[in-house]
Amino acid sequence: QVQLVESGGGLVQAGGSLRLSCAASGRAFSSYVMGWFRQAPGKEREIVAAITRSGSSTYYADSVKGRFTISRDNAKNSVYLQMNSLKTEDTAIYYCAANAGWTLHQISQFGSWGQGTQVTVSS
Repeated sequence: QVQLVESGGGLVQAGGSLRLSCAASGRAFSSYVMGWFRQAPGKEREIVAAITRSGSSTYYADSVKGRFTISRDNAKNSVYLQMNSLKTEDTAIYYCAANAGWTLHQISQFGSWGQGTQVTVSS
């Protein structure tokens, strides 16, 4: 198991930017596919972005393509989500998650989760 702690959330105006970080401890970080997910009030948790073990491939939800960038630093046991051009509909709790398997976008495959960080985008 890997333990995950997110940080970097907050309140930002529409059009602004935030950078989320997720620090991992426990089993070898580089052995996990990593993902960012979000859950807005009254909605199901959805994938935002994911990245392979080496960082060579990424996946993005259509709603964030061109605005968000996922990256990882295996030497620092960390994964990041750079969020630009934020919209009010991006308001949600953002979660970092780890997948010991191979898929990038199947939420059921992510077995380790952080506690989440709130992102609020005001108009």
